Amino acid sequence: MNNQLVYSVTDFVAICNQVLDTSFGFIQVIGEIANYKISRNKWVYFDLKDQYSSLRFFGSAFNLPGELDDGMMVVASGLPQLHPKFGFSVNFHSIKLSGEGSIQKSKSLLEQKLAKEGLFDEVRKRKLPIIPSKVAIISSSESAGFTDFKKIVNERWSGLDIILCDVSVQGDNSPSQIIRAIDYVNQHYQDVEVLVITRGGGSNDDLQSFNHEGVVRAIIASRIPTLVAIGHEVDISLAERVADKRASTPSNAAQVLVPDKKHVLQNIATQQEYLRDYLQRMLESSKTHIIDRELVIQEAVMNRIYKAKDYLDTAMNTIQILDPIQTLDRGFVIVRQNGKIISKSSQLATRLPISLQFSDGIINFAPKEE
Repeated sequence: MNNQLVYSVTDFVAICNQVLDTSFGFIQVIGEIANYKISRNKWVYFDLKDQYSSLRFFGSAFNLPGELDDGMMVVASGLPQLHPKFGFSVNFHSIKLSGEGSIQKSKSLLEQKLAKEGLFDEVRKRKLPIIPSKVAIISSSESAGFTDFKKIVNERWSGLDIILCDVSVQGDNSPSQIIRAIDYVNQHYQDVEVLVITRGGGSNDDLQSFNHEGVVRAIIASRIPTLVAIGHEVDISLAERVADKRASTPSNAAQVLVPDKKHVLQNIATQQEYLRDYLQRMLESSKTHIIDRELVIQEAVMNRIYKAKDYLDTAMNTIQILDPIQTLDRGFVIVRQNGKIISKSSQLATRLPISLQFSDGIINFAPKEE
């Protein structure tokens, strides 16, 4: 007994952690959350329990899939360890919701949180370009959804430059891959006009990545306008709700992204025909208007001329009536004495000479001397 090895507390804790690391490494534990709390929005602490036991977990809030609460069933992955001060626990690196009830509750809690922040409001959403020239798509290269998207895009608007970011669209690694892809495209592709995130349908468990808070907030933070299409009409994901534009399926995303070139060309031809007809109608209308105005102007000028002629005729008649020569033709004479016209007998001096103007000449008279 005296020869038995004695460990210090620190040494024994270190040995236990070596044994745990060697024997187990990463472990996955399923259980119901209890005593859940977050410290300083950074560290998370909770117990996982079943009918007989309880196990302490802690880790970074960054590794949470979304909002958690007591009573939820989850699968926590992490490293078991013996902490020098707090005893045995598991340092979790990822958490996956287990069961429909837990999945829906977590989504509901995160939905309420995002709604309070106004992140579903339409006013914050941006419009997509009508015809983008370059887009990036985050999806699985092996998925039917990506194949459908690419096929429809090429049918509707061939020649579109598409950059694929190949990621897992379900599973434990999916959220982190999607987040990194969003960040990468935003940082390295300045000319990308739309960021498409898509996958086909699946169960609520398959679609957990698109209700993951990290993924949702990466979409919100994207510099590039986002189009999200998850083929699950019954239950719309939070990623779709915060995106600038939502489509129901990958095929619908292609239809939303680009117009049908045949329809565009047909519309252009229709608009050209309409514009040609409109200009022709405007030309005919303007021509008719000019002719009408010309007639009005001609009529106004002629009326002016007629009025001027009437005025001149009246003036000429008046002049003729007032012309003294015309009066002399009717038998009148003009009597002058000393160069002045004599209109009254009282103005006539009997001893001075006078002149009589007739229509055909003038006769001068001198009084006889007595």
